[in-house]
Amino acid sequence: MMYSPVAAMQPVKPRLGIHLIGDLYGCRGDIRYFLDRHCLRTLCLEAVRKAGLTVLGELFHQFGETGGVTGAVVLAESHLAIHTWPEKRYVTLDVYVCNYSQDNRGKAQALFDQLVAVFDPELPRTQCVERE
Repeated sequence: MMYSPVAAMQPVKPRLGIHLIGDLYGCRGDIRYFLDRHCLRTLCLEAVRKAGLTVLGELFHQFGETGGVTGAVVLAESHLAIHTWPEKRYVTLDVYVCNYSQDNRGKAQALFDQLVAVFDPELPRTQCVERE
């Protein structure tokens, strides 16, 4: 293979962020997190802080007494979104963080892993998308 000075001068593209996506089926975790927006809110905010990320704002909505909860936490680094379906013991989880000022991949993974562990899914389907 020939050496190409032009190729050698090409800057390495930084990874601008990481997007972790989870479909959590057959969750065996505490039912309160599926049904009680206050419990889910507290869990998410504590997990964000424990991961070392910065909360800018949040909103959690409960769909009736027996319905699920939708929550979003706006982070200085980007966001966390979570949706529960108690009747199916199913959760969707979305954690996206940017890496503009520092590499936040480890923090994003820690947040994601904390929440997955609490819901304890029988069948977790997860994806990692590197944003460029």
